Amino acid sequence: MADQPKRKPTFVKVDSLRPGTNGHNLIVKVVDYKVVVNRTRPDGSTVQIAECTVGDDTGAITLTARNQQVEMMTIGNKVYLRNAKIDMFKGSMRLAVDKWGLIQEANEEADFTPKIDYDLSAVEYELVPATDD
Repeated sequence: MADQPKRKPTFVKVDSLRPGTNGHNLIVKVVDYKVVVNRTRPDGSTVQIAECTVGDDTGAITLTARNQQVEMMTIGNKVYLRNAKIDMFKGSMRLAVDKWGLIQEANEEADFTPKIDYDLSAVEYELVPATDD
């Protein structure tokens, strides 16, 4: 098993993201960010959470960045998101990368302009119970 080469990741576009899905690999550009939580714990460590608007040429979505991830979220920066998941927050989609994923700066030039007028986080979803008709 160790001799098998690793598969190259398959990257998807922002407009293909759906609620409750995971395992997404994306190449996005940071459009905007705002630090929403900046606290110091009793043990002296700090907790930072930022809501960042990221997007590609098909759309935009809000990314929740935590701690070290916040440092990479500078406006105009192009980043790889590996193994990202969709969390639901107050009925809207949020992109998140947990401990099983990775955010890293892209080493290639950004050859796209994010389509910020199609924001997937602006769409509100509602859970509707199924009927037995």
